[in-house]
Amino acid sequence: MRVDLFDYDLPDDLIAQEPPPERTASRMMVLDRAAHALDHRRFTDLPAYLRPGDCLVLNDTRVIAARLHGKRVSGGQVEILLLRPREPLLWQALAKPAKRVRVGEMLDFGTGLRATVTLAGDEGLRELLFDADEPLEDALSRLGEPPLPPYVRRKPAPADRERYQTVYARSSGAVAAPTAGLHFDAPMLARLQAEGVAIVFLTLHVGLGTFRPVAVQEAEDHVMHAEPYHVSPEAAEAVNLARSSGGRIVAVGTTVARTLETVADSAGRIHAAEGETDIFITPGYRFRAVDALLTNFHLPRSTLLMMVSAFAGREFILDAYRRAIAERYRFFSYGDCMLIL
Repeated sequence: MRVDLFDYDLPDDLIAQEPPPERTASRMMVLDRAAHALDHRRFTDLPAYLRPGDCLVLNDTRVIAARLHGKRVSGGQVEILLLRPREPLLWQALAKPAKRVRVGEMLDFGTGLRATVTLAGDEGLRELLFDADEPLEDALSRLGEPPLPPYVRRKPAPADRERYQTVYARSSGAVAAPTAGLHFDAPMLARLQAEGVAIVFLTLHVGLGTFRPVAVQEAEDHVMHAEPYHVSPEAAEAVNLARSSGGRIVAVGTTVARTLETVADSAGRIHAAEGETDIFITPGYRFRAVDALLTNFHLPRSTLLMMVSAFAGREFILDAYRRAIAERYRFFSYGDCMLIL
């Protein structure tokens, strides 16, 4: 399948640079797959589309302050984006400028945090062994910045530490937010629970690979980066109970959809598990676990756009994107959302 089948033209001014004033203030495009119909609503209308017995599944990963600015002990500034830990103090990272960050070099990120480059790879990849005067997560929280994606063309602001994080984030390890969850606030979740919607959490630590451009011409040639996940026995039981009782499984974001599809058997039953998933969902895939999907608008030619096209149909999705552009929806991480039923 050609990657250019998932291309579209997006005006730069529709790429959201700031979050909305309130989390729930976004617009929400609603797609009905059975009727092949589309409606323009607000995120605050979400309860009208859910019913008692449905199960809303959310990703409780917590974004770490993964972007670090420092200097090479030998001289020169360096920027580091942490990707994932190999061991508690050994991290895979992207370095910029990469050519000057060599194996054996010491990097200094400020008071109490240093790292030694232990391995150099392609495309700016490095492995860093940290030396911190306090727990590494505390040092990162103090010295690091929220890892806003590159299409947010501004420096991180203090408010991003809270807004580029879901209100239910609790399991640290992501270097990008599960952005569909950014629309929820605590009152919305409480309202849904009060109306009989089950709320279930799983964890998938979002890595940079989810958002990296697809550089090949044929989708089958693209290699997905693996991301760690955890589905507890309690979460699996709650999802299975909802399905067996006639409720719909509503995935909040592509990270949740990927995780559920990873741990579902051929009958759609969810199994408790933890590990890494590199599942790559493209049109032709038969979804086993997900009945509805809440998601943001995705980059052209991306694996995420391919996934939502698999869920709703490529032509239907691309037509919806054209309508979203015409109606001036806000795109990507801090943008508006789409509910696919």
